[in-house]
Amino acid sequence: MIVALTITKFKPITIPFAFIGMAILRLPLILNRKCSFWKLMGAGKDAQVDLGPDFKHWAILTAWENKADCDDFYKHSFPIKWFRMFGIEEFTVLLKPLTSHGLWSGKQPFKIEKSNENKSGKVAVITRAAIKLNKRKEFRDNISRAAKEMRKAEGFIISAGVGENPYLDQATFSIWENVEAMKNYAYKSVDHSDVIKLTRQRKWYSEELFARFAIIQCTGSLNRQSISL
Repeated sequence: MIVALTITKFKPITIPFAFIGMAILRLPLILNRKCSFWKLMGAGKDAQVDLGPDFKHWAILTAWENKADCDDFYKHSFPIKWFRMFGIEEFTVLLKPLTSHGLWSGKQPFKIEKSNENKSGKVAVITRAAIKLNKRKEFRDNISRAAKEMRKAEGFIISAGVGENPYLDQATFSIWENVEAMKNYAYKSVDHSDVIKLTRQRKWYSEELFARFAIIQCTGSLNRQSISL
């Protein structure tokens, strides 16, 4: 399986077309039988994790059985042409799922193949949570410190905060130098460990997912930062 994530920064004057795209681009994605899972998403300010909505950054996540189908989508599809028509910066990463636990909109979106191995040092992570409405304020009050600690963590490279709903459905995408750096942040950092503990105790989420990926390809830049593999 190939998973593709694109985050595009729209020109300020074309932001209305980003909103229009979130509505009309659903149809070609629904009709694309080769795409096994997709999400059209907004992003946090400057595409960051712990900040409020930013109407300039928008994202599309898709999953494919093979790279040929993914490549064809990026060359010829209407959704990608729409993003590129109005965008001024694009970051695209192709991923191969290594591990995945939990659900996204009631589905397990990422197929894990036994042959999958992380042959490069860098790894990517997607965490996604559906936040209960009555827990939103408590979640927001706590997630900021974990996000700030992540950006200072050893081995951290880049992150982005995206989601179908800027307040209740949130996903974090991050890239790390290696698995060890990612695990050190996840399990040893004080703020993140505390937030994870509170998540369990306070039952903030109605649904959650954690997935780790090998990075196949990165193109473009996010906030002028590009990734070299």
